Amino acid sequence: MPKNVVISGSEAIAEAVKLCKPKVLPMYPITPSTLVPERLADFVFDGELDAEMIHVESEHSAASALFGAYATGVRAFTASASNGIALMHEIIPIISSARFPAVMSVANRTISGPINIWNDHSDAMSERDQGWIQMYCESSQEAFDTIIMAYKIAEKEQVSLPVMVCIDGFALSHVYEPVQIEDQKKIDSFLPKYKPKTYLDPKKPTTVGPIGFPNSFFEFHEQEQIAMSEALAEIPKVHKEFDNEFGRKYGNGLVELIKMKDAKYALIANGTSVGTARVVVDKLRKEGKKVGLIKLKTFRPFPAEEIRKACKNLKGLGVIDRHVSLGSEGAMTLDIKAALSDEKCKVEGFISGLGGRDIDTKRLIKAFSILEKGEKGVWLK
Repeated sequence: MPKNVVISGSEAIAEAVKLCKPKVLPMYPITPSTLVPERLADFVFDGELDAEMIHVESEHSAASALFGAYATGVRAFTASASNGIALMHEIIPIISSARFPAVMSVANRTISGPINIWNDHSDAMSERDQGWIQMYCESSQEAFDTIIMAYKIAEKEQVSLPVMVCIDGFALSHVYEPVQIEDQKKIDSFLPKYKPKTYLDPKKPTTVGPIGFPNSFFEFHEQEQIAMSEALAEIPKVHKEFDNEFGRKYGNGLVELIKMKDAKYALIANGTSVGTARVVVDKLRKEGKKVGLIKLKTFRPFPAEEIRKACKNLKGLGVIDRHVSLGSEGAMTLDIKAALSDEKCKVEGFISGLGGRDIDTKRLIKAFSILEKGEKGVWLK
């Protein structure tokens, strides 16, 4: 039977990972993701999870061990954040190019410096081009559910790509919320055992991680791009299956539309700022303003067509970026402007929440006001 508990977002992730039965857990602690390996360590040492926890010497080693685990054909998991993700950077594209369906949780924290341990999305967004599916969560329940769906999506044969499940550091990783923990039998029914087609086996020698010469390297990345396109189709299917089985959904797994049917102006956001934006939209609706909200659940693969459909009747769209591509704009703004380049909808980017600064209702109301006045986007400080 499922059980209802009040736990942190990090604990919700650990509970979900336990139900997915990984066999190897390479871990290196870094704030604010440390609660995930701590809880998984409890499960392992209490006999609740049959897995090998590897206490590595760095995040680079954690990613390397994650690669090694999948090379031997077993399901594995790791967690990290911030400069830990940056230290993993050398290995992150190696995992994806090997087409290993790894899952990693990221407690989003700014890439320092100056030294800062608080939330923004600069860690995961800096890895957006490295072949990992990226999914962002608004609540602890969503984090729990997304881990389970992530394994199923990643392990689809036509996808075979790793997944980052992103939760806002402290704002979600350390916040306690009600979460429904599902029954192991139902999870086993939803998520089949991992059965890799290719892995290291002395009885059937094979090569993993060969050199990609100029006559083949191009094709490796072409195949990854095709797999990302396949993921665009598979993510909604898995979300629909999850909804049918467990009664919860997050839009169609790519985007969720809130009060968008008659909206003239809208914001698009991801992570916990979506919850604040919901409050703002409700407030402005009561004042008679036709405003809406698009929750960007999946950032990679980028759901351009879904966004175009959602924005076809809008006059203006504001993008709330918790990351800035220095010298340009926010990462989401760049992609959304490209997707809507042939549309009438005017797109304005808003940089906000850097280094843990709150994205509060006043800032989001200001963003709507700027859109309605036809003004330029700003840094919402």
